[in-house]
Amino acid sequence: MWQFIKYVFATIVGLFLFSLLGFFLFIGLAAALGSSEERTTLESNSVLKLNLNSQIQEVSVENPFAELSGGQGSVIGLLDIKSALANAKLDDHIKGVYLDVQYPMVGWASAEEIRDALIDFKKSKKFVYAYGEVMTEKAYYLASVADKIYLNPAGGMEWNGLSAEYDFYKGTLDKLDVKPLVFRVGEFKSAVEPFFRENMSDASRLQNQVLINTVFDHAVEKISQSRSIPVAQLKNLADSLNIDSPQNALKYKFVTHVGYYDEVETALRNELKLKEDDKIKFVGLSKYGKAEKLVKEGKSDSRIAVIIGEGAINSGKSSDGNIGSETIAEELRKARKDKKVRAVVLRINSPGGSALASDVMWREVQLTRKEKPVIASMSDVAASGGYYMAMGCDKIVAQPNTITGSIGVFSVLFNFEDAFRNKLGITFDRVNTNAHSDWPSVTREMTPFESNRMQRSTENIYAIFTKKAAEGRKMPLAKLQSLASGRVWSGKEAKANGLIDEFGGLDKAIQVAAQAAKLKEGDYRVKYPAQKNVFEELINKFTGDAEEQMMQQKLGTFAPYIKTLKKLQLMEGTQARMAFEMKIK
Repeated sequence: MWQFIKYVFATIVGLFLFSLLGFFLFIGLAAALGSSEERTTLESNSVLKLNLNSQIQEVSVENPFAELSGGQGSVIGLLDIKSALANAKLDDHIKGVYLDVQYPMVGWASAEEIRDALIDFKKSKKFVYAYGEVMTEKAYYLASVADKIYLNPAGGMEWNGLSAEYDFYKGTLDKLDVKPLVFRVGEFKSAVEPFFRENMSDASRLQNQVLINTVFDHAVEKISQSRSIPVAQLKNLADSLNIDSPQNALKYKFVTHVGYYDEVETALRNELKLKEDDKIKFVGLSKYGKAEKLVKEGKSDSRIAVIIGEGAINSGKSSDGNIGSETIAEELRKARKDKKVRAVVLRINSPGGSALASDVMWREVQLTRKEKPVIASMSDVAASGGYYMAMGCDKIVAQPNTITGSIGVFSVLFNFEDAFRNKLGITFDRVNTNAHSDWPSVTREMTPFESNRMQRSTENIYAIFTKKAAEGRKMPLAKLQSLASGRVWSGKEAKANGLIDEFGGLDKAIQVAAQAAKLKEGDYRVKYPAQKNVFEELINKFTGDAEEQMMQQKLGTFAPYIKTLKKLQLMEGTQARMAFEMKIK
């Protein structure tokens, strides 16, 4: 029997070691492929192919196997897309751009930057073709600048306006006998409403309604300009649901053609003056990234450093989907001490998070701007703690459809005493040296005195937040507080009320930084962050995907809700955070 157990154990160990060896061989192969600096030699009459149906983040995740999977990674960088379009504009080998756009996983402000880059590319008089079997509103927003837009005859287009939806967990917590203990400042600070309400408060409904109206109005205005369709007609078509078929999309001039992919290829061949059997020379984003750089860099002894923070804000190191205050503070210190860096652009894409971590980064911004200009560039969202990061900068640049503001804080604790007793039969007892030695506790009711202390602490942090925001924006505290109360604003509204300075994307922020540093075009070089480390991303993906798939298998459609509840574990201390997850669709 013992011999049998030894054989079984040895087999298990062998299989484990074999799997481990295989995994590291895979990483080694990935590194070997990824480290190759072989330049892409382009053929004449090539077409830059952009598949915009991937997840789009600020910085790409390096994928050494990209060229084996269509020339593009699963997570692509906004910087890479814009850089490719700027280079292709000058590249005589590139005759045009082909957009595969159906379900872009990108925010509205990032979509605006891609759209602007496409408009700039068209100044070269080169063509832009777009095709989709189906198109969401965001996909159409991107495609609307194309010279020719093809929609599959059996496909469809979503054109019915925008909707914002929240999940509410009061019913779940009631069933579990879990009591939320909420402390907040600001009637619009709706991030905690999912824990004690079953629907939006009037204040939350008001701010969300105004926000999505502003975002949709901006999109409609831009589409109207590109497609020469009156704004009123675009809104009426959304109300009437008349864009219910590809044929109607053609009838109302949303698209230029209804056709299959092979028909798109035929049109491209005609555009490129190719024969029927000639192969179209498509080049993907990853491959084109290794082509000759035609956009000239400035002098390397004068630099503008771009520091990117993307995700929820926490203390410690940054990770995928999280901004670590320690990491951002370190990057700001490095830029401050680097004599070649003449200005800093802090790019922010965050709904907020820890108030403490936000304040740590604010301090480093203050120290840095004493020595060189610091400009904030807001991406899709820079709200609450994300606004905290920006408010101390010399200037703030955002898109009209950026989500910002949410100047407010909250603290949330949960009392699990009834849940443990009623669901699991577990009870708790304790001894203390002082009246509140065990405070705060998740296994007993909070006393009125303790609740008052918690509320007072939350109000103190709000006072610090608003005071520093008022100083940063150079406005009276009373005016700033009238714009605060946790209210979320669009970039357009934020510009009108003084919370931001200028409209534009990252490129605009870099121009503002150069002007502030008294640098002329060509006199400086932009220092962008490197791609994310391939080893870390492979390991994160290996472990993260396994957990994600297991959760999906076990819970099915309930998986996203459990995932949201798990985020509660990150809510330590007072939070400067907007609502959990605002789904605009």
